[in-house]
Amino acid sequence: LPYTSRLVKTLLYNFIRQERSPPPGAHVFQQQTDGGGLLYGIASGVATGLWTVFTLGGVGSKASAQLEQCSPLASQSLLLLLVLANLTDAPDTPNPYRQAIMSFKNTQDNTAFSSSNPHTFQINFNSLYTALCEQQKSDQATLLLYMLLHQNSNVRTYVLARTDIENLVLPILEILYHVEERNSHHVYMALIILLILTEDDGFNRSIHEVILKNITWYAERVLTEISLGSLLILVVIRTIQYNMTRTRDKYLHTNCLAALANMSAQFRSLHQYAAQRIISLFSLLSKKHNKVLEQATQSLRGSLGSNDSPLPDYAQDLNVIEEVIRMMLEIINSCLTNSLHHNPNLVYALLYKRDLFEQFRTHPSFQDIMQNIDLVISFFSSRLEQAGAELSVERVLEIIKQGAVALPKDRLRKFPELKFKYVEEEQPEEFFIPYVWSLVYNSAVALYWNPRDIQLFTMDSG
Repeated sequence: LPYTSRLVKTLLYNFIRQERSPPPGAHVFQQQTDGGGLLYGIASGVATGLWTVFTLGGVGSKASAQLEQCSPLASQSLLLLLVLANLTDAPDTPNPYRQAIMSFKNTQDNTAFSSSNPHTFQINFNSLYTALCEQQKSDQATLLLYMLLHQNSNVRTYVLARTDIENLVLPILEILYHVEERNSHHVYMALIILLILTEDDGFNRSIHEVILKNITWYAERVLTEISLGSLLILVVIRTIQYNMTRTRDKYLHTNCLAALANMSAQFRSLHQYAAQRIISLFSLLSKKHNKVLEQATQSLRGSLGSNDSPLPDYAQDLNVIEEVIRMMLEIINSCLTNSLHHNPNLVYALLYKRDLFEQFRTHPSFQDIMQNIDLVISFFSSRLEQAGAELSVERVLEIIKQGAVALPKDRLRKFPELKFKYVEEEQPEEFFIPYVWSLVYNSAVALYWNPRDIQLFTMDSG
């Protein structure tokens, strides 16, 4: 126990340093010139042999090109740290490694250590932040980032105060963008990291002030200039759409929508493409709603003459889709009531697709939230009609900007602020322990594990 903090600190520094292994045949120990040749030769041979095993892969290992390029010491240290941090608590003592991870502080923090936690230590947060930004391609680095943001308030406060937050957010967005190439656990971790970050209003404001140039990995459209906030919205919406057509995972939907909801009151200067995608997602949801409703109606008609009806399945589908539609309407409403004058592109997209909202105006599940959206659509529609026909896009946007100042805000109904907080499941170890060990099995360079002895996870879960 007295060495817990020293071990955790060393493992973290190994991860931070990302030291490369010496090339094969390199002298690991300093050569002695005073007659110690034989001993040196043996030691050097053993050390070089070990490094060769680590870098080239031992018998039965799964060394990949990606792992050969990285630091095996950093990789092993990170995996060991994750295993130790996820050990379950003893009946009388909490896991000391987790305690150390939860409480370590920045080397620039001069406040006194708490006597209640003997495992606290200090580490250079700037170096840790840089390493985390650079290593997000691996599951284990994303998992470490999640643990630090979720469990260590010192790290979370430091990260949220960074003025270069895009260095951390962009790799996370890239994981979500390439969702079909990632395993579901990695996608979940990336999404939960975004959800934790969006709990902070300062983060939600600052991301719209960071302007990015030429995002090369975003393939749907050339984005020569876009704010980090608009890009985040685009990637999260794309993840929702991918999930709707492929995996249909309610948990993924919920977390995506919660992140958008947390940001919605602080949407600023939304890129026209981001505004379009918000309304396009709503369009997709309304089509899906109509289709499910039609299927449910047909099923009900068919069930009148039969005893076993599949109706409950459709009722459940309808319930889920209506929950998602309600959430999307709340996100749009939150933006309109809090920052309408900052988002002419969203108002433009809303007016362009105003027919979409007709069917929900009198729907009992959406009637209340539709009042504000309806008011905004009616107000701006009448101003555009007064301005005449055949208006250019620039002229429409100009009318919207002028109208945003004139819109009587007191007529917009106030709703409770949209705020969602990430809470771990009741027994998180059921998810994290098999996940961590699957990473160890699939990523630990040159460590052989007999696949026939694995009982904790299925072979394809990594």
